[in-house]
Amino acid sequence: MRFSPSGLSFSVAESRQRALTRAITAAIVLPATLAAASAFAQVPPPDVTARSWVLVDATSNQVLASGNPDERSEPASLTKLMTAYLVFDALKSKKINMDQTVMPSEAVRRVRTDESRMFVEANKPVTVHDLVYGMIVQSGNDAAIALAELVGGSETNFVTLMNAAAKNIGMKNTHFADVNGMPDPQHYTTAGDLAVLSTRLIRDFPEYYDIFSVRDFTYNKIKQPNRNRLLWLDPTVDGLKTGHTKAAGYCLIATSKRPLTGVPDSSRRLVAVMMGEPKEHNRVQDSLKMLNYGYTAYDAVRLYKADQVIESPRIYKGAENTVKAGVTTDQYVTVPKGMGEKVKPSVTHNALITAPVKKGQQIGTVKMMADGKEVAQFPLVALQDVPEAGIVGRLWDSALLWWDKRKS
Repeated sequence: MRFSPSGLSFSVAESRQRALTRAITAAIVLPATLAAASAFAQVPPPDVTARSWVLVDATSNQVLASGNPDERSEPASLTKLMTAYLVFDALKSKKINMDQTVMPSEAVRRVRTDESRMFVEANKPVTVHDLVYGMIVQSGNDAAIALAELVGGSETNFVTLMNAAAKNIGMKNTHFADVNGMPDPQHYTTAGDLAVLSTRLIRDFPEYYDIFSVRDFTYNKIKQPNRNRLLWLDPTVDGLKTGHTKAAGYCLIATSKRPLTGVPDSSRRLVAVMMGEPKEHNRVQDSLKMLNYGYTAYDAVRLYKADQVIESPRIYKGAENTVKAGVTTDQYVTVPKGMGEKVKPSVTHNALITAPVKKGQQIGTVKMMADGKEVAQFPLVALQDVPEAGIVGRLWDSALLWWDKRKS
């Protein structure tokens, strides 16, 4: 988003405050989608040749910048990220396992010689491990078909699962028609939706994410490189996927993980989605430019660590007199460069907290304030179970509450 001062009369200080407010109003981490609003940077994003694109800070779950994010596009092989999402889910739930042997059906013969293949053969056993690596590293269409049949029972059923999953995680402008991304009028998505899918894939399946950083894979004595050239150009890049068809152009979802400045035990992950580039080198250059822009134009601030005690409010009728309260996961916010010091917390908790209280139960709210204005908020939760006290303790606290009420 670009800023034009034409026709505006507010001061520089007011401008910075409005920038900060817009930057972090949407900083609450939503369970299904990315934060709805884009951040407002003091430095505009670099020019790119992509038809549509999105830059996301996956650590704070915020969209930092975008261009035509809702424009309908063919995803090409980026489709395989949803195929991978469902395969990872089946692995995590132990419906399938990496050592399992699969017998690919005759359907793999449909993959033409000009398509990406891992060169599996129909009716010849292959492990799930090799199929997963063949689909992700080699972008094998044949591997995706074999995995879809294994998880869904058939390609048709698997595509139904893909569309259900897309709806479930908040991809509002997407419809899948196959597992590979071959051109089809009913097969489409947007850069914004792919950003949602990418961040969910990273967050939901960290145990399998490293596969995307593998530079080459050999199957059937055929060694093929990962098509993501950024894996060789930038040591902080560890994913995610390339795609290309004539209609889709050259596409790339690149993600990078770099240390978070000033926070030695934390890191920051950005995701850049580039759709419809005219040439292969454009998607590489533009992705790298956008990642570098995100790291230099914005600061990520860790507000609280997971399980950090923020307050210990009074609890009545409990086995303890207080309850430790905080957040269950690290809480971050991304702001324009140099503006992090303006963000301050304001903590409120329920006026009357009575036992029993369960760990994770919301008992208040943490509001992030900047110059007296609320810019974000997230739940304050109990970090411990507090059971009820015995009869004497409950009676004593009941008397205290009665006395306090009478005085008021």
